[in-house]
Amino acid sequence: QVQLEESGGGLVQAGGSLRLSCAASGRAFSNYAMGWFRQAPGKEREFVARINWSAGFIRYADSVKGRFTVSRDSAKNTMYLQMNSLKPEDTAVYYCAAQLLLRGPTAPYDYWGQGTQVTVSS
Repeated sequence: QVQLEESGGGLVQAGGSLRLSCAASGRAFSNYAMGWFRQAPGKEREFVARINWSAGFIRYADSVKGRFTVSRDSAKNTMYLQMNSLKPEDTAVYYCAAQLLLRGPTAPYDYWGQGTQVTVSS
């Protein structure tokens, strides 16, 4: 059974930093891309960042480029999102997700975590 579990969310002041973790279990993820998404109150879920588990190919949303860094530790089966220079508009529930690479980059993600709340105060 595949499980993705996010942690590391919390309350931080604008300009501060947080590091989110996504612990993955239940299968090997070498053929998967892992993504971070977020959903703010009253808004649709949006893409934040993506990393291919084996090759390390990375992509970011324009809104977080230069501030957020996605990485993974294969030995720990964990993906991270280092968030620096946080802004109030970064406030959202952050989700990690896994997508089988063979399905293509535009296919729906296959597995989702439960989310972790990030709140940035002004």
